Amino acid sequence: MRKFAAMSILATLICLPTGQALAHFGMVIPDQHIIDQEKKKTTLTLSFSHPFENVGMDLALPKKFTVTMGGKTTDLLATLTPASVMEHKAWQTTYNFTRPGVYQFVMEPTPYWEPTEDLSIIHYTKTVIPAFGDDEGWDEPVGLPTEIVPLLRPFGNYAGNSFSGQVLLQGKPVAGAEVEVEFYNKGNRLRARSDYHVTQVIKADGNGIFTFSCPLAGWWGFAALSEADYTIKDPAGKDKGVELGAVLWIYLDELPEARQ
Repeated sequence: MRKFAAMSILATLICLPTGQALAHFGMVIPDQHIIDQEKKKTTLTLSFSHPFENVGMDLALPKKFTVTMGGKTTDLLATLTPASVMEHKAWQTTYNFTRPGVYQFVMEPTPYWEPTEDLSIIHYTKTVIPAFGDDEGWDEPVGLPTEIVPLLRPFGNYAGNSFSGQVLLQGKPVAGAEVEVEFYNKGNRLRARSDYHVTQVIKADGNGIFTFSCPLAGWWGFAALSEADYTIKDPAGKDKGVELGAVLWIYLDELPEARQ
């Protein structure tokens, strides 16, 4: 039955070609999403893209890149080296874990000018990685201008689980926040039924809480968008609006086969 359900999901997604969607996602994607004694390090790749369509954009050197664990934040910006994702400029670093904990990696990008939307984009992007069996602190805010705080532990989950999170802006819940969701369709193995299927959209409740069921194993990105209360000059020197994004990436594993 599980194989039949998986085939039904793929049949829904693999249908017609889709045009380019407008949803942007900051991305912080590690090659190891859980750390144990056999896998004590991970390589994190930072990029900016349309993840379902695999359409990349150049990511300038981020303004900040940090990891927070146990209430302590460490600056990792100097460890970044140039990389390429989806044929566009990206960044990469390898992080070695030395003690148990829940590590929250956060990228604050240099503002990205988007001429088609006539504004600048700043996506505060977060990925949470547990190490050596510890699972304390995964629901603690990092203190970003805007962020998604997970209400479901954001690791150790299976495809089909429902993810819940709370959108914060300046530390306060965002009632009715709009949250965009995309699957990282690495390798373009899936094709969306229509443009509407590329980016899912959810409305948070009055406390900024939303829930979304993730049908496939892999990386899922959640982006809650808000308007900043300040402006940034465009390339022509005119003051223009700023889109703030609270972005969170989570990984869901395949449900394992029962042991015979």
